[in-house]
Amino acid sequence: MEFLSYLINGISLGSIYAIIALGYTMVYGIAKMLNFAHGDVIMVGGYVVFYATNFARSSLLGDNPSALASGLSTLVCVILAMVVCGVLGVIIEALAYKPLRRAGSLAVLITAIGVSYFLQNAAQLLFGANPKNFTPVVSGQLTLFGGQLRISFVALLTIVACVVIMVALTLFTGRSKMGKAMRACSEDQGAAQLMGINVNSTISMTFAIGSALAAIAGVLMCSYSPVLQPTTGSMPGIKAFTAAVFGGIGSIPGAFLGGILLGIIEAIAQAYISTQLSNAILFAVLIVVLLVKPSGLLGKYVPEKV
Repeated sequence: MEFLSYLINGISLGSIYAIIALGYTMVYGIAKMLNFAHGDVIMVGGYVVFYATNFARSSLLGDNPSALASGLSTLVCVILAMVVCGVLGVIIEALAYKPLRRAGSLAVLITAIGVSYFLQNAAQLLFGANPKNFTPVVSGQLTLFGGQLRISFVALLTIVACVVIMVALTLFTGRSKMGKAMRACSEDQGAAQLMGINVNSTISMTFAIGSALAAIAGVLMCSYSPVLQPTTGSMPGIKAFTAAVFGGIGSIPGAFLGGILLGIIEAIAQAYISTQLSNAILFAVLIVVLLVKPSGLLGKYVPEKV
């Protein structure tokens, strides 16, 4: 039962990485940009939900709100965070990345790091450097096998949310008009534009969707580990990028698989090997996988035409 408990915790943690990795892989797959500020958008989403829920509880709901009213207010706050982060993603793309579409990858990388530090320092000025105690969106736990196995409702919600998001994104990119436009831009932006597709709007929509997913990941991550500070999204963002590369960046199922596997590896490594070495083990596994399969587990090798 102990191993099963660690496994479920790993899947829950990996689901958070997978949701973040889906944002990474969408932006890279369509705009061919590595948005390293994505992790800090997670932090922004966490702060929006934190202050919105505190305002709702202190000013709107009263001292003893019903479970239904509390749940609805939390849902509204999460939707608000998705909208705010979606708009923030569009603004970041328009101001920081759009002028660099024809620039080299190094210029985009340096800009992304600059945007990341800007968001962290702006959050420190606006919200303070002291950690905030984040109230989980759901509480309680499920007890199985006579109390031998306990699964938190946060873990269950995270796993279900990850699966739903992955399926929804797969259907969206495969069947909707905007999804097909995104796939066309991913293949060849010039040809897509000649076919009447608005490339600028498509890329902006991609950033909006990825940033909205970052807001959901921020809420779930802060519910899983209820501490919120300006650097909250830094390490999870790096791990989620690792998950996207691990599964095959540009592939939605690959991001999902990579996130789940990395979460399981981290949880098992912390439980049976060393908490301090868990991150080193994660990146060591990534190196080994990329040596064997450079395109990732579900990635496809595309030869460069010269």
